[in-house]
Amino acid sequence: MTSSDEGAEQPWNPQRQRSANERLLWERLRSGGAASRAQLARETGLSKPTVSSALAALEQAGLVREAGTHAPERGRTAVLYAPDPTAGYALGIDIGRSRLRVALADLDGTVVARCDVRNQARTANTMADLAVSTARGLVADSAPDPRKVTHAVVGTPGVYDEDTRRVRYAQQLPGWGRPGLFDRIRDGLGLPVAVQNDANLAALGEYTYGVGADSRLFVYVMIGTGLGMGIVNEGRLFTGAHGGAGEIGFLPWAGRGGPDPAAHAEGAAHAADTADSMEDAVSAEAVVQAARAHGMTGPLTAKDVFDAARAGDPAAARAVEQEGERLAHTVAAVSAVLDPDLVVLGGGVGHNADLLLSTVRQTLRTLTPLRPKVAPSGLGEDAVLLGAVATALGAARDLAFEGR
Repeated sequence: MTSSDEGAEQPWNPQRQRSANERLLWERLRSGGAASRAQLARETGLSKPTVSSALAALEQAGLVREAGTHAPERGRTAVLYAPDPTAGYALGIDIGRSRLRVALADLDGTVVARCDVRNQARTANTMADLAVSTARGLVADSAPDPRKVTHAVVGTPGVYDEDTRRVRYAQQLPGWGRPGLFDRIRDGLGLPVAVQNDANLAALGEYTYGVGADSRLFVYVMIGTGLGMGIVNEGRLFTGAHGGAGEIGFLPWAGRGGPDPAAHAEGAAHAADTADSMEDAVSAEAVVQAARAHGMTGPLTAKDVFDAARAGDPAAARAVEQEGERLAHTVAAVSAVLDPDLVVLGGGVGHNADLLLSTVRQTLRTLTPLRPKVAPSGLGEDAVLLGAVATALGAARDLAFEGR
């Protein structure tokens, strides 16, 4: 066979045509809702006998089921058909530094079960094993037929390298860059497993289920133990040439060595800004360091600082104000490069947008004429998990149809 023959389009045959018709009808029912045979024939241009034959094949395969009837003013009552959401399931897994979340969704995208556990694993291998045991337990307890769970997507900090099957730059999860970890998860689950950066998945989750749905280009800024960003352009994730697009935590922090812009209270000393990178300047640890610089003492977390600010503590309020100002610099940098119409704040720190947004918006007006809408995440802590589910569903639907 010549090379031109290898690249040639496969010849038409009745089996391929039937499959194409079945897929066309299945996708129409998934996107447009229940419909009768006559309605499907009108909308797709297929003949009524062809529609009837294709629906019968889909129903026999368990992909479509009867969903009631429709009685028009004139004519006979028509049977309505709809996709069967139990024809397959997808797993979403969110592996974070402190929590591990797993969700099981049917083909409609409805989360039918989920489990959240504390991530107390001390090694990368035990973390991978925890993900496997949690997911397997959830499937065993929830799926009517575990064999219908066909695909999983794992969200993780860092950048996943498909060639080496390793994660790079996941400083928040020690040892997480070791080779073989995701093969270990795949083998433990017995499923195909795709791996994606957590901020990217959060952006997809926010686009699919949250506040980003109507945006042409929006970014999700995840501020927590680290700093990352996901970019969604007209519904498609943008990851760059090597998967590193959105790793804004690596940007150098321009304020290094200068005065602390938030320490402006009369008579207050201006602490030196020692942050090297944007992640150093904006992440949860930066909030704690700012609070200590302004006089807070004792064991502290970023959550403690935000809670104290809500309660009226002046030192905490100044630390939160500094975080808002620094976030505005982050948004300004992103806006100059990407010109998004929406910037969503998420992650552990970003979930305190009620305290941050006013300062972010005010500071942004002094920094740049590019002022996208800045809004809090609509999904909160579930953004990564729901993004993993949304991503896994595409493959799970394909596998359900191909396996019919």
